[in-house]
Amino acid sequence: MAGLATTKMSSKGQVVIPEDIRKQLNLKPGVQFVVVGAKDVVILKTISAPSMDDFDALIAEARIKGKEAGLKKSDIAAAVARARGRK
Repeated sequence: MAGLATTKMSSKGQVVIPEDIRKQLNLKPGVQFVVVGAKDVVILKTISAPSMDDFDALIAEARIKGKEAGLKKSDIAAAVARARGRK
């Protein structure tokens, strides 16, 4: 069963993750979380950047999907320009 502990939120909205839980999950300073809240439930899920191998695989897959969709480099440049507020 997962660790169980109580904690309080500070006036600044900060919550301390109890030491036992941090050790159990090997949480180190600087770890990032995505926070999901619904009704009276708050979930913290650790997130991390993909490894370089995973990133390379994602890029390769994106290139394949782009070719399958008929995208050209000029289409991507135009989309980036639009996103940046230029024509």
